[in-house]
Amino acid sequence: MPLALYALAVGAFGIGVTEFVIMGLLLQVSGDLHVSISAAGLLISGYALGVMLGAPIMTVVTARWPRKATLLALMAIFTIGNLACALAPSYLGLLAARILTAFAHGTFFGVGSVVATQLVAPKQRASAIAIMFTGLTVATVLGVPFGTWLGQLAGWRATFWAVVGIGVFALVVIALLVPRDAGQIEEGDWRSDLRALARAPVVLALLTTVFGFGGMFVVFTYIAPMLTQLTHISEQAVSLVLLVFGGGLVIGNIVGGKLADRYLETTLIGSLLALAAVLGLMTFAVHDGIAMVVFVALLGAASFATVPPLQMWVLEKSNGAGQSLASSFNIGAFNLGNALGAWLGGTAIDHGPGLPALPWIAALLPLIAAALALKGLRASRVAPAACPSQ
Repeated sequence: MPLALYALAVGAFGIGVTEFVIMGLLLQVSGDLHVSISAAGLLISGYALGVMLGAPIMTVVTARWPRKATLLALMAIFTIGNLACALAPSYLGLLAARILTAFAHGTFFGVGSVVATQLVAPKQRASAIAIMFTGLTVATVLGVPFGTWLGQLAGWRATFWAVVGIGVFALVVIALLVPRDAGQIEEGDWRSDLRALARAPVVLALLTTVFGFGGMFVVFTYIAPMLTQLTHISEQAVSLVLLVFGGGLVIGNIVGGKLADRYLETTLIGSLLALAAVLGLMTFAVHDGIAMVVFVALLGAASFATVPPLQMWVLEKSNGAGQSLASSFNIGAFNLGNALGAWLGGTAIDHGPGLPALPWIAALLPLIAAALALKGLRASRVAPAACPSQ
């Protein structure tokens, strides 16, 4: 695989740390800024909504830019946003800084996914996307546990200072390793691309992503309080459990990519059903330490096995119309799912059955996603969409 893919993975690593590390620091942030755990959880929802809004906006703004310049500009925004997080004087200041940082997220993964697919042979496209997203999984394996440990040791702000350093490093390696002519600038008008993306198969594919990934975040957003309050694992051990979760992510991401290269539709449906099964069965493991650690690993594997097929599914359903825009919209859909999951979990904690019910509530969402994917399959076969140029 080209070295440029690994440069993209470094950028994905930094973004992954920023997105996920706050989940291991909810208790520290809520205590330091004097807000509830559910209010601290909105820092995750706010970031996710920032991705959802920023992805199409930044993709349109940078549509005529060289792809490498776009990636570098987005990493600069990411680095500045994390600097603002480290210096945030209040909860609202931190929320605003998280939203600023999120504006780089969707378009980086969207443009990066398209660049990745154009650097390899057609039969390796899902695997190329998986390599870039490996940065996200390694962030969870190494970056998030380290960031959680650092935040517990030196305060949550120290974690964001560390991420600033990661951002600077990512800028350097992308500048050095990504070819200047990586990918092709897309022709056409973004308005016509938007109209093409409004077709039923694309909309169904995006909704599949929202519900498929949302289920994981119902649980993962509140994994620290679940582990400490239900499973009675110490706060210091949370980072070790997150390390196990990250190991599952790496395995699921790689396997999902390789399977999606060969059996895209089967992998898509199968991974969603596997995720629903893992979440449903986790309901019976929340009070047992060993069982919970096993299911956290399985959750990581099942959730990220869905990522390469979901991303390739949207690229295929876009049928060539504005692939960067389609890819960015799908990253926004991932993060809308994150926001939906965090909100649904917080609602269950504050006004519903509470922490023990989160896994079975979460299991409902990938089941909805699988149904949407099947509907999308039928829609594509009954009335295949024509390319916008036809």
